[in-house]
Amino acid sequence: MQELTHYIGGAHVKGTSGRFSDVYNPATGEVQAKCPLASPEELAHAVEVAAKAQPAWAAVNPQRRARVMMKFVDLLNRDMDKLAEALSREHGKTMPDAAGDVQRGLEVVEYCIGAPQLLKGEFTDSAGPGIDMYSMRQALGVTAGITPFNFPAMIPMWMFAPAIACGNAFILKPSERDPSVPLMLAELMEEAGLPKGILQVVNGDKEAVDAIIDHPVIQSIGFVGSTPIAEYIYGRGCSNGKRVQCFGGAKNHMIIMPDADMDQAADALIGAGYGAAGERCMAISVAVPVGDETADRLVEKLVPRIEALKVGPYTGGKDVDYGPVVTAAAKENILRLIQTGIDQGADLVVDGRNFNLQGYEDGFFVGPHLFDRVTRDMDIYQKEIFGPVLSVVRAQSYEEALGLAMDHEYGNGTAIFTRDGDAARDFANRINVGMIGINVPIPVPLAYHTFGGWKKSAFGDLNQHGPDAFKFYTRTKTITSRWPSGIKDGAAFNFKAMD
Repeated sequence: MQELTHYIGGAHVKGTSGRFSDVYNPATGEVQAKCPLASPEELAHAVEVAAKAQPAWAAVNPQRRARVMMKFVDLLNRDMDKLAEALSREHGKTMPDAAGDVQRGLEVVEYCIGAPQLLKGEFTDSAGPGIDMYSMRQALGVTAGITPFNFPAMIPMWMFAPAIACGNAFILKPSERDPSVPLMLAELMEEAGLPKGILQVVNGDKEAVDAIIDHPVIQSIGFVGSTPIAEYIYGRGCSNGKRVQCFGGAKNHMIIMPDADMDQAADALIGAGYGAAGERCMAISVAVPVGDETADRLVEKLVPRIEALKVGPYTGGKDVDYGPVVTAAAKENILRLIQTGIDQGADLVVDGRNFNLQGYEDGFFVGPHLFDRVTRDMDIYQKEIFGPVLSVVRAQSYEEALGLAMDHEYGNGTAIFTRDGDAARDFANRINVGMIGINVPIPVPLAYHTFGGWKKSAFGDLNQHGPDAFKFYTRTKTITSRWPSGIKDGAAFNFKAMD
């Protein structure tokens, strides 16, 4: 059985803690590798290596740092199939979905090629008599990211690409469930010309996370995962004086107005609700049709589409719509919540509990489920299921539908499907959610905008990627400069001295 490593100082390093986590093939249920779980001492060693390497990297001009990103993009395109296959083997998502995971990370790397422009400061000539003022953006030093299992390529690149382009070193603690692709990305970054020690991968669990939070040299932490852990990392990290951004759970609503194209809305819900087995923070898990007639038409359109979904291993090719969930524990949690929905009175219209795939009986497959007549007090509405389960919550008016999304504790993404521009504009202006789709079911912004939710979906004042990333991974320094010119003002005791 393969024993995975950490990646420290430009080399694969065996774990020394003696603790390991199983890495499964979700399609078969078999353990395919062992992932080392770092001790605080191993994490501290990685930080020490990074701290020694970072000043020289920060001194490299932004244009040359951008060239590393250019080469990295070339290498990602070269190895796209290889990366997607490794990702699918450990996560379970289909090959096209895995390639999309890599592609959306690659797009952020492409944005970071603009580092020379994005890192420019400001300059004011003659702010006072013989005085110039200017600002510069400087790297933080050693930074860190803690990333989830569901996007093992994209989210690490969302973090380390801008951090490194800004001149920082970066410690990546990926999910121990699917760590191979992050290790491959570190290798490719060094092949692209990144100095050793600037990007390091330290595998681990809570012990490594706490070591990152508490290490005095680490200046910032990025996190994506569940809301309870996001709150924990944000609170403890901030109390340690670090810059922290944490992104948590989601319960994304899609409102379907009576005038919507019902086929378009149903197709959108199939992709947004069941793609990647629902293991996306931007998945649509709640459909909110306005009016019973709209709800009846929507459910009528959804049922045959859901029943036609093909579930299988990533090796099944293009005929597979989605694969297994990541672990047996994830499957058990999904099935438990489904049973709770039944017990609490929701109408299970499509029941996938008995799904069984011949030859893959031990895999972590969950059939597609559709609930109707779900109410806001039910667990399947309140909690993030993170599985192939769509809930229909009927609203009798637009205002009621809007209130459902606005009242929920999560505020990651939402969408409205309508032909009415006034309704769409009102929705976009009033909704208290971070990312909005208008006839777009999964409104993930492109790399040159920023990604981030509201309410209990995000903690911190800056979002991921786009301009916010370059603000998060740098500090602004402002300089007031005056050179001797024969002007003698004498001592000044007030703030008007530069007037």
